[in-house]
Amino acid sequence: MSSNTVEIGRASEADLDGILALQAANQADQGGTLSGTMARSTIAEMMREMPLIVARRDGRVVGFLMAGSRVMAAGVPIIQAMLAAYPGAHDAYVYGPICVAAEARGAGLAQAMFDALRRLAPSREGILFIRRDNMASLRAHEKMGMKEVGEFGLGGNVFSVFSYLG
Repeated sequence: MSSNTVEIGRASEADLDGILALQAANQADQGGTLSGTMARSTIAEMMREMPLIVARRDGRVVGFLMAGSRVMAAGVPIIQAMLAAYPGAHDAYVYGPICVAAEARGAGLAQAMFDALRRLAPSREGILFIRRDNMASLRAHEKMGMKEVGEFGLGGNVFSVFSYLG
């Protein structure tokens, strides 16, 4: 019998396989809304640099929220475009991606992971982008108290830039 209890906490190396599986299941070619794939080594490096938050149910990763420094993300074209539209504070970090497994959506996990990140990175600005046609994500992030601060286009898509203070 499966438990409905979800543990929210900082990710460890033991969570990498689950994070990679959830990332793969939520790519555009699988019907998801993630904008790209990060390699295991990149995720592990991000995990060492900033808190990476996971939601686990019965030991299985059902959600993740990544964060990274602007320096670490600077080589990624979509991040470059976002930071050109809105650079944020000198110590701002890049929030995202955030992903919740289909079977775990609607239970407040995105908010719970966001709250955990804010506790671990207090008083710092987080900056993120969301594709304009991803209405569920736009609504969820507005509900979390994030504010739209800009927009940019890339690859034929339009993205909103959001910011919040930890």
